[in-house]
Amino acid sequence: MFKRFHPYATPMHFHRLAMRLSPWLFALSAVLFAAGLTGGLLLAPADYQQGESFRIIYLHVPSAWMSMLVYLVMAGAGGVGLIWKVKLGDIIARASAPLGASFTFLALVTGSLWGKPMWGTWWVWDARLTSELILLFLYLGYLALQSAIEDRRAAARAGAVLAIVGVVNIPIIHYSVAWWSTLHQGATVSKFDAPSMATSMLIPLLLMALAFQAYFFAVLMVRARCEILEFEQHTAWLRAEVSGDPIA
Repeated sequence: MFKRFHPYATPMHFHRLAMRLSPWLFALSAVLFAAGLTGGLLLAPADYQQGESFRIIYLHVPSAWMSMLVYLVMAGAGGVGLIWKVKLGDIIARASAPLGASFTFLALVTGSLWGKPMWGTWWVWDARLTSELILLFLYLGYLALQSAIEDRRAAARAGAVLAIVGVVNIPIIHYSVAWWSTLHQGATVSKFDAPSMATSMLIPLLLMALAFQAYFFAVLMVRARCEILEFEQHTAWLRAEVSGDPIA
């Protein structure tokens, strides 16, 4: 099985794969967004405590989940590039970082918009919010390293080290509501017994989570292709690809 999928770890084969997958992923994300937003904004009933303001969770929760997932993708890909010298790992890590930073920023902004009417303040320095803010700084630090170091391989190595070290923040974010006293509520969707949400509210939330994931992978494919074009601009296979006569 490893031999079957190994060719796709090369920039040439991944570039072709990304060209085929990205339109389908964009289409899938559009369908999921339409279904999730319709269910969450129009069909789901108002929360008995929070009223209509609870509907911001259909942006806030998926973006918060994605902020952690994308970081793990970035750190994992960076680690592959750092340890096994796989060029595609560096490319995926570099392409993921701006997307992860965007999801994290969206999670913080929507959380603040929800916190003002619910908590009476835009921001509190509790464990969940602070660790999520640190995650944003980790993304920005990674992006700053990529911009500050001209040698792309050296920048990739430095960014991979930063990303791998920063992984320790992910379990802190996830378990912060259990480890410390925070204003955030405990787990609702991921409880082992049963989610603490009505099905009519839960299904749109899960659809939105899938929509965010499909969108991330679609944009990742496009960004990775751009990175490959820059990384491989002097290679024979890319010149043949651009000329319309791709090599096997």
